[in-house]
Amino acid sequence: MTDAAWEEYFGFDEPYQSQADAVETAIATARDGGYLALEGPCGTGKTMAALTAAATLVREDRFERVLAVTPVKQQLAQFVDDLRTLNRGLEEPLAGVSLVGKRDLCPLALGEIFPPKTGVQSRCEELREQTADLVEGDGQRDPAGEVALGGDVDDAWWDPGRGRDLAAHARPDSGGQQALGGRSFRVAGVDAPYRPEQPRAPEAMADSDDPPLYCAFEADWYARNRGSPVGFDAGEGHVVAPEDYLPAATEAGICPHRAMTVAIDHADVIVGNYNHLFGGGGRALLEAILDDRTFVIVDEAHRLEERVRDLLSDRVGRQTLVQARNDCHRIVTYAKSDPEQKRAVRRHCDPYDVPLDAIERARDFYDDLIGWIDDRANAHLDREVDGWPEDPPEESIEIPLRDPETAERDDITGRAAAEGYDGSDWRTLDTVGAAVEDTLRELSLARSPVVAAVGTICRRYYERDQIDVLREIELEYSPRSDDRVEGYRAHYTAGLVAYETLPAESLARTFDELGGGILMSATLSPLDVFAEVAGLDALDRPIATRSYPLRFPEANRASWIVDAPAYTAHNRGDPVADEAAWSSTRDAYAQILRAVGRSPGNALIAMPNYREARWAGEYLQGVLDRAVLIDQSSSARATDELKSEFFSGPGKVMVTSTRGTLTEGVDYDGSKLATAAVVGIPLPNVGSPRVRAVKHAYGERFGADRAFEYALTVPAVRRARQAIGRVIRGPEEVGVRILAGRRYVEGARHSVHAYLSPGEREEFVRMTPDFLADQIAGFWDGR
Repeated sequence: MTDAAWEEYFGFDEPYQSQADAVETAIATARDGGYLALEGPCGTGKTMAALTAAATLVREDRFERVLAVTPVKQQLAQFVDDLRTLNRGLEEPLAGVSLVGKRDLCPLALGEIFPPKTGVQSRCEELREQTADLVEGDGQRDPAGEVALGGDVDDAWWDPGRGRDLAAHARPDSGGQQALGGRSFRVAGVDAPYRPEQPRAPEAMADSDDPPLYCAFEADWYARNRGSPVGFDAGEGHVVAPEDYLPAATEAGICPHRAMTVAIDHADVIVGNYNHLFGGGGRALLEAILDDRTFVIVDEAHRLEERVRDLLSDRVGRQTLVQARNDCHRIVTYAKSDPEQKRAVRRHCDPYDVPLDAIERARDFYDDLIGWIDDRANAHLDREVDGWPEDPPEESIEIPLRDPETAERDDITGRAAAEGYDGSDWRTLDTVGAAVEDTLRELSLARSPVVAAVGTICRRYYERDQIDVLREIELEYSPRSDDRVEGYRAHYTAGLVAYETLPAESLARTFDELGGGILMSATLSPLDVFAEVAGLDALDRPIATRSYPLRFPEANRASWIVDAPAYTAHNRGDPVADEAAWSSTRDAYAQILRAVGRSPGNALIAMPNYREARWAGEYLQGVLDRAVLIDQSSSARATDELKSEFFSGPGKVMVTSTRGTLTEGVDYDGSKLATAAVVGIPLPNVGSPRVRAVKHAYGERFGADRAFEYALTVPAVRRARQAIGRVIRGPEEVGVRILAGRRYVEGARHSVHAYLSPGEREEFVRMTPDFLADQIAGFWDGR
């Protein structure tokens, strides 16, 4: 196959020059098992370029499948749309499936069949286990039901006939159910073929006088030999998305999540989120295909460090620890109350090699751990928080359990050692937990135990590296009105956290498992830094990089760097309303804010944090004769309502934080935005324990002289670049992009000019604040 063959898979009439270069570079690099780091602003056509390269490589049999992951729901839909476009030109389309989580697919949850406040994940797992027990075969296997995908199994341990009997038993017209009037329930606009209840197994199929609950949708999956009646032709362009397989599977009576997993095994292209590749519960779904025959596309790759850091971090709440302790205690008291019960516990725990005294020790450990957390939280608040307990801070509080800038044993591990708990105690908690959970379920002593998951988290807490992980107690502000709750628990919910500081090693392991791919975003520069922090440099693979400029007409935009004193916390002073108390720096930026605020159309002003955003917004509300909206950290619903207000009616000013949700992942297309201005460098709180730990870990890995740059400055500049990227989203759009602050100026002290993309460094023009208002007016004059 020649390189020109990729044009067959390109979904549009003619590729842009940048697209053609990206496709050919990706193909050449991936043939040698390498990765392409691709930077291109909106309009580059990154998604179609990546899919075209991937399709070419799959069809030439260099790879078996493609996995595309993105953390943005809107971009997930874009991959589906572009794959369908690509398929329209192919005689043999690529089979595609888009993934979502179980809670978005469970008909019993969506149909409100589960009791209120039921955890979908845990209830589904419980029903799956009970259904599996019911369909287990005895060697007499009936023919399976009709399938479009899968169902070809040689060594099945289940009997499809039993699955079919269970599914039939849950239908409205099954024997003895006529009193229900043939009722069913609706999900996703279709009628489910089962009664609106959680069915119990027929007595003839149960092993006891108390038949278990089961899932009819799961039973139908077994009836079809774990195949699916939902083929790729159920979706437009041979690509099935949740809006396709959820109703189709529900109407057919099979679990939609199982239908999705069957599609995964037969798909050429799988589209999911970061959880499916980098960690969390979603990765288990794809574990079997994460190998060197998979070509990966990582979208929004500038978010990799932050998102993967969150995925790799562990948190277990105090209340969950209480539940784990109680799970162990329930087994201990049950076993000690009767000799026969003790023998029953031993029968179930023996396969795990877990004696009763190990369960007692785990119970005592969890009880002590809860006490240590309480002691440490109360001590921290008494020592560090002014006004406690009369005036508790209405925010979350981090309590580091070691010096964030020193690799030393944390306080909890040290306290455990002092109390006689060693490594073997920590390392066996997961095995003990598994034995306890199995015993609780088999003896019907608890419906939803948590001790196995808690044991796994605690083992990881002990074993993980002290540099790569910061151990903390996190107090989430959550006031309670219960007078019986005293101390910090009246105001906060506590959790034990192992916070990942350095995801590069985990990323490198993940990418090394796969055959090659593309990592892409509008804001990856500096690409050499990205290759290091994303783990690519650690691979013995070819690594290619490309950065493309904004291709829309340059005459339609103005791009300025406003050379004002660096907007640092030291220079600007406190954000007070009294103008007489302002620093000269704050006074200079008030001039910039007025000029931006008076520009035509909608203007977005992004400040370094929400506190500064409130100051700027309240100042502009007093000096402008137009609406000024102030965004603060709030719920998704409140943010959506604020966006709707911003987009409706005459031009307004929106003031937000560059570290907020309105400066990234929001499509301000058409006339929704005319000016985007970023004030200062949006660094995080550098005094935060987590930030200090991240900087220390980066110093250990990449060198102390690069720690602040790699860990803090580069990600902050990428946030600024994302914010100015909200304007100019199409070839006909007109707008102004402004970076305000001397640090954006080339050659300035602590300049970040080199962290802009090559195209931005060439295009952005320096000016002083005095000229800004006239330049804005001149740009818009006559437009």
